[in-house]
Amino acid sequence: MAKNAVKKKSRITVDVGLDENNMPIEMTWAASDNPAGNHPQDCKAMLLSLFDERTKETLKIDLWTKEMQVVEMDRMFYQTLRGLADTYFRATQNKELANQMQQFVYYFGQATGAIPKEE
Repeated sequence: MAKNAVKKKSRITVDVGLDENNMPIEMTWAASDNPAGNHPQDCKAMLLSLFDERTKETLKIDLWTKEMQVVEMDRMFYQTLRGLADTYFRATQNKELANQMQQFVYYFGQATGAIPKEE
């Protein structure tokens, strides 16, 4: 058996309900491996990035519902940027650049009110 043979597959689905102008008004997601169960769960926004092996380009799908408030978007971006900095460090072990990213994330969090400003 090949060392990198697929031993299991998991499915993640996102369903987007659109209004008459093709704007998202509801979104749900489900994952076959979700410990909470494979039933649709509501969400207000999603950011998906896929790296194309052939073209070396990143393909993006960013969607949010009309009900997504700016304060919620600020919080989502703060948490996403924080996670991206952590992921970058785990993938590259580049501590210096990951720390610089975290410094920006901290600034972003304070500037948007996602985290309290220090006095």
